[in-house]
Amino acid sequence: MRVFVACLMALGIAVSPAIAGNRGAADKTGAATAETSNASSTEANSGNPPEAAKANSPATPAEAGLENELQELRELIESQQKQLQAESQQLKDEQQQMQALRNQLSAFAPAAEGVSATGSSSLNAVAAPVSAAISAPVTANGALSPNPAPAGQQGFDKNPPQNQSLTFKGITLTPGGYFAAETVYRNRALGSDINSSLSAVPLPGNEQSHISEFNASGRQSRIAMLAQGKLKSVTIGGYYEADFLSAGVTSNDNQSNSYTLRQRQFWGQAKLDNGLTVTGGQMWSLVTETRNAMDNRTETTPQTIDAQYNVGFSWARQYGLRVVKNIGSEFWLAAAVEEAQTTVATPACVVGTAGTGTCSATQNPANFLVGSFGVSGGLYNPTANYAFNAAPDFVVKAVFQPKGWGHYEVFGLLTTPRDRVYPCEAVSATTSCGGVTGPSGALAFNDTTNGGGIGANARARFFKHLDLGAHFFGGDGIGRYGSVGLSQVTIRPNGMIAPIHNYQSLGTVELFTNKLDVYGYVGDEYEARDTFTQAGTPNTPANLVTTGYGSPLFTNKGCFTETVPGASTSTATGVGGATGFVPGSLGSCTNNTKHELEGTVGFWYRFYRGPMGTLQFGMQESYLLRYVWQGVGATTGTAVAPHGTDNMIFTSFRYYIP
Repeated sequence: MRVFVACLMALGIAVSPAIAGNRGAADKTGAATAETSNASSTEANSGNPPEAAKANSPATPAEAGLENELQELRELIESQQKQLQAESQQLKDEQQQMQALRNQLSAFAPAAEGVSATGSSSLNAVAAPVSAAISAPVTANGALSPNPAPAGQQGFDKNPPQNQSLTFKGITLTPGGYFAAETVYRNRALGSDINSSLSAVPLPGNEQSHISEFNASGRQSRIAMLAQGKLKSVTIGGYYEADFLSAGVTSNDNQSNSYTLRQRQFWGQAKLDNGLTVTGGQMWSLVTETRNAMDNRTETTPQTIDAQYNVGFSWARQYGLRVVKNIGSEFWLAAAVEEAQTTVATPACVVGTAGTGTCSATQNPANFLVGSFGVSGGLYNPTANYAFNAAPDFVVKAVFQPKGWGHYEVFGLLTTPRDRVYPCEAVSATTSCGGVTGPSGALAFNDTTNGGGIGANARARFFKHLDLGAHFFGGDGIGRYGSVGLSQVTIRPNGMIAPIHNYQSLGTVELFTNKLDVYGYVGDEYEARDTFTQAGTPNTPANLVTTGYGSPLFTNKGCFTETVPGASTSTATGVGGATGFVPGSLGSCTNNTKHELEGTVGFWYRFYRGPMGTLQFGMQESYLLRYVWQGVGATTGTAVAPHGTDNMIFTSFRYYIP
């Protein structure tokens, strides 16, 4: 419009002198044109109108020029009107699109703070929905997602919002993470930070079951960065995520609380436009449930403050090379090779049908090798166990995600635990074995077996604000994939591996609004008996030898008797410690876990969520129950099944960067 007015003014200035000149010439020639006027009067009297006479008379050059300029002015006005109409229509279309996007988001969660009810096009109102889109409860194809989702924690964005990102050499960098101040109170001490050692719930005889603990921490604070670039037919990039839930040899809570940075995820990805995605690096296992297809960064972790999540949740973060193929708009298939590890429940051993006898060294042999402590030169932790893996773990998964009807998964895992067996390890000093007299490595061999399981996840949304979910994973040798971290295998008397049957289950209820999220979880993890009986010498019931995991002949009589503190060196880990900081170990308590239960309720309240990020407070309570397998009691012929409990209360104050 401003351009049009300027053109009109310039044209008026240019035309005015010509009009004034024409009028002066007409005045000077008035007498000379008297005859023409008389002639015109004659024509008028003869019946021809003056307009016709003017039309028939030839135009002067000045009049012709003025007419051309006026015609150009009319054409210019018409062109400007058409342009204004087109721009008006485009503005209406954009407003309709913005309103449609706002309606779609509000169908699952209220609009983010700062978005006007009418879809204002001001800078603040435009920035707010873009910010909300990053943490929106719905993805492009209608998948479920948490509310709120930490900024920078969802999907591999095909077109990341520029106002949330930085551009460097054509690569879009999107930061993410949060700053956390958190506390935990446990009525029975675990010696754990904000993550709970779920497998260490104390039994009645443990000193920890008679003393509580309170810990405060900022270590779950997280930093993240997503890098991605778009080529002709593929989006490439990677993701890094870290927190401080790691301890170095100088880490402590005494003064500086200096804890080391921990790698959570670090992977690269190529996402083709034809639906094929290849991802490699450290990531969540394919066993872990996702909310949108099988996209990385949409893993459905419980919303707990507890960094160990909840009993019954199946997961691992480890090396993986994953290939995903989208088939249609609602179905995905994937396969992955992932890091393997073998966790072993050291086999217990008793003698006699009443389990009252003690096994000798030859009856409870150490005739197997699974791995070793980490080698410092190999950059492994010298205080941790590392299995000599035969092969990676293999995971396959299928996802069905009908639009508007939830998210459903089925998956399978294959693992191949292995050890090396030494048949001549436990022979007497005078016995010949494999041509060698006495214990030796003669006749040693490798034993590899297969383990694995199948699982399913289902999640659906009801009434726009309620998510219900169910998870199950069961099989042999899969214990390490549960939050409790139960053992995968035990060892047979001959030194060969025996996978332990295990299942993991979790029920989920999540209710969310614009300001408040409320969640509840109930989970269970179960470890089956896996025992072996062999004849003693002589072969009588009194000499019967039982080994393995969870036998009813194993003793539990000491599980209720509190012991005194240990020496200055931990009997459990062998790590040196100051006097007064080493709890004692239970005596005559086999302590084989049967199953563990956890119920959790909690909430998150958001004080603010908008273009400046998210500020929120959360509180959680969890109740743990740990049952061990029934064993022999203090009185001959009796059986006892001890259990431990722990009640835990967490708080968290977090700021998520936008």
